[in-house]
Amino acid sequence: MNQVLRPTAEVQYAEELDALKKADHNPKPARWELSPAAVLCYLLGGKLPNGMIIEPKYIGNKRLIEIAVATLATDRALLLMGVPGTAKSWVSEHITAAISGSSALLIQGTAGTSEEQIRYSWNYARLLADGPSPDALVPSPMMKGMQEGKMVRIEELTRIPADVQDSLITILSEKILPIPELNAQVQAQRGFNVIATANDRDKGVNDLSAALKRRFNTVVLPLPASLEEEVTIVQTRVDKIGISLNLPAEKPAIEEIRRLVTIFRELREGKTIDGKTKLKQPSSTLSTAEAISVINQGQALAAYFSDGRLKAADLAAGIIGAVIKDPVQDKTIWGEYLETVIKERGEWKDLYRACRDLR
Repeated sequence: MNQVLRPTAEVQYAEELDALKKADHNPKPARWELSPAAVLCYLLGGKLPNGMIIEPKYIGNKRLIEIAVATLATDRALLLMGVPGTAKSWVSEHITAAISGSSALLIQGTAGTSEEQIRYSWNYARLLADGPSPDALVPSPMMKGMQEGKMVRIEELTRIPADVQDSLITILSEKILPIPELNAQVQAQRGFNVIATANDRDKGVNDLSAALKRRFNTVVLPLPASLEEEVTIVQTRVDKIGISLNLPAEKPAIEEIRRLVTIFRELREGKTIDGKTKLKQPSSTLSTAEAISVINQGQALAAYFSDGRLKAADLAAGIIGAVIKDPVQDKTIWGEYLETVIKERGEWKDLYRACRDLR
């Protein structure tokens, strides 16, 4: 039997979504699978009347998710902003799955994204044979979302060239997609909306025009507010990914996760947890998503090349790889942090030795 490496949100959490539908008696916007209140419960977790526990998909500020869901119930598009690793894509996928029952209508933004990928393209064999016709038209995810009244996701909006971005203005403001070749247009059905993600840390960022910004309601997703909140997020996601990958390793000890998250937070914020020592900040973002990746890599090392228990030696290479992006500047910053902070923490001697040996 084929095993999908990463099931979509609507497949992975089909049982929860079905239970929420059955328990949901609140008013729903047109073509929404769940009411806004049920979407919020799906994202933030809760307990249903039948006793079923809904697992939280996002751990953070409840009000931000309320604003995001409420925005999508209006005619205004939603833009999720934040530094890399703040769960923008994760939230986008799960909101779309809960509202439309499918997260498949996706446009991935890159420097090579063209206007045709946002609007529509043509089957050129049919076009040459019969000329412009509805049968020769190849609808984009955006066109399908407008026709079916569903949510459309745009990932990394600011990586799309500025002139291509502006092709969204008519769609978002007039809710129509002109097809001049057929002297026709697609009118958006009720339930259609757009949820986009963007960050301003990557190279190749194209700022949104003022006209396009006005078409979005922007919600900024912050990094986890506290050490414990970030540890909880990392632990939850690591457990899920470990199950999906079927890693033959023990669940990582909470102490190892807390140690890794502490390192990332201190370097990210430029000071130690107690605030007593200022630190130089590396060029890397050291996000929660990167912490999850480091733990997963460590688990794989422990599973296949050790006794299955995550130890300092399994984490060291991942930590160094995450921190040192600039081989000159970041290497110096990491060396100073290793010698002045990690070395001085008595209970971290094993991690210090593992990192020093790799350096």
